[in-house]
Amino acid sequence: MQILDFHVHFFSRPYFEALAAQSPLPGTVAEKLARVAEKAGLEIPGPDLAAHRARWLAELDKNDVERMACFSSAPEETAAVAEACAGSDGRLVPFALVNPKVEGTAERVAKLIEEKGFRGVLLFPALHHYKISESVCEPLLKVLAERKAVAYVHCGLLIVKLRDLLQLPRTIDIQYANPIELVAAANKFPDARLVVPHFGAGFFREALFAGAQCPNVYVDTSSSNSWLATQPAPLALKDVFARALGVFGPKRILFGTDSNTFPSGWRRDRYDEQQAALSAIGASVEVQAAIFAENARRLLARA
Repeated sequence: MQILDFHVHFFSRPYFEALAAQSPLPGTVAEKLARVAEKAGLEIPGPDLAAHRARWLAELDKNDVERMACFSSAPEETAAVAEACAGSDGRLVPFALVNPKVEGTAERVAKLIEEKGFRGVLLFPALHHYKISESVCEPLLKVLAERKAVAYVHCGLLIVKLRDLLQLPRTIDIQYANPIELVAAANKFPDARLVVPHFGAGFFREALFAGAQCPNVYVDTSSSNSWLATQPAPLALKDVFARALGVFGPKRILFGTDSNTFPSGWRRDRYDEQQAALSAIGASVEVQAAIFAENARRLLARA
């Protein structure tokens, strides 16, 4: 089974430094990060970007992963992700976290796509307080549609553990994160590819609605899917896959792990869990091949 992971956070040194610089904790940025690393049991990458890239590529080799969509998770990390992906022989495909409310975002994204090989953006409406259906998003969506690029639109629950560890204020408001908001945007920009990560992260029913209404709305399977605990009726991962296949079909479901930090590295356990769930509902080899690689390969192509 070929594997293409459509949802991985690169989490290089600039990402951690950007958040630590905003933290009210005492001490230098390096001191704050050292305390966070010890408390959370994670490794903060050093300044050697090539070494961090090599570590990710080794993870892909070890787990027979063809490629991965590689996110910058803060604007300050975009340059590092661009550089890392440029030296990866195409195995790391860059995406940039952006805020459509910031002036000039659409123009910057156009340059990232045309000059740096980016294939799209990562949007957090709940973090930046906008709805994807609002007019402020239209210039960015127009750029993405013209280039048939991808927008991951994070919906539902959003807890950034690193922000909590750094004692940054919780400003996330999930009233902005309903997948229903994608319908108007998807209909207005039918050549844009809009992806709802984590099966909607609690807004599963709403993600299904959006997928049923719009053929350019996709869903990804990433994360631990701990949102299942929020559902009013018991729901197993195999049930989620069955319902998603019933609405999105096999060509609009994208495999992802939401891998991010070391020492965890690439989350093989999440692949195994998802493959077992698909097998449990009798998904064919062809359906699984589409979900685990072919759909992502098609969206990452520049045609």
